[in-house]
Amino acid sequence: MKYIDMFCNFITKHMTLIFGVASCMALFWPSRFSWSKSTWIAPLLMLIMLGMGLTMQLSDFKLVLTRPRDLLVGCVAQFTIMPLLAFGLGKVFNLDTALLVGVVLVGTCPGGTASNVVTYLANGDVTLSVSMTSVNTLLAPILTPLITYLLLRANIKVDVYSLFISIMQIVILPLAIGFVLNKVFQRVAEFLRDILPSLSVLAITFIIIIVVSHNSDKVLATSGVVFIVVVLHNLLGMGCGFALGKLLKFPMSKLKALAVEVGMQNSALATSLAATTFPNLAMATIPGAVFSVWHNLSGAIFATLFRNKN
Repeated sequence: MKYIDMFCNFITKHMTLIFGVASCMALFWPSRFSWSKSTWIAPLLMLIMLGMGLTMQLSDFKLVLTRPRDLLVGCVAQFTIMPLLAFGLGKVFNLDTALLVGVVLVGTCPGGTASNVVTYLANGDVTLSVSMTSVNTLLAPILTPLITYLLLRANIKVDVYSLFISIMQIVILPLAIGFVLNKVFQRVAEFLRDILPSLSVLAITFIIIIVVSHNSDKVLATSGVVFIVVVLHNLLGMGCGFALGKLLKFPMSKLKALAVEVGMQNSALATSLAATTFPNLAMATIPGAVFSVWHNLSGAIFATLFRNKN
């Protein structure tokens, strides 16, 4: 167990470095990963969602009753600011249809568990962060397809039903299984909780490798504009979340949680949805892969800068 703990701690501590190295290797030496298959993306994401389900408690949803205003603000901000920023940036930078779809999917997905970790490291309101992530994830099967359709219907045919089914299979089902395991097999759940964060990092790493290696030529051709859009999307999202909290006179702990929750997306889900729902648009998976690398770096910087700000 000692060596397992050491391995897991190493993986989670150096996840940004791992993502960066994996991205570079997949980009410049794609032939080394010719064994990988795009059909692995959905199962890998389901593993990540299973891990999230194992960490969920009924107490995560008590804030719906005790602090409804905070959660409502987080939900509205998540599903308005990031989708609109994504669509606006896509139009400003004149992205082609595939990249626009990928960027919008990043924007319409909920926040991921990485936002909870960054909020914790930044000394933010972790309870609010976890609750916002949980509630927004449960709303995703309805809101993600609907908002994606509204934003992209003029550019491409969006199969709302397929998006809904994909999110139910990839997100809600493993979440429910994890939640049940947490309640019924508590000892097993406790063991899995210790190792699943590192497994999630490895799963995201493999998703990045698959996406980047399979599209390395196209990534190299468009990496500049994609990177700029992803960076602006993430930073503007954080900035808008922070500004909204300031406007509503949130205390600093809530400001940190809201900024991180809005700006950091479940980009692995966006990548999976792009691959399963838009199979003819290979480049739609790229923005999610780039976002997965970048937002962990920006999150680490945010936590460092704001940790001691109260």
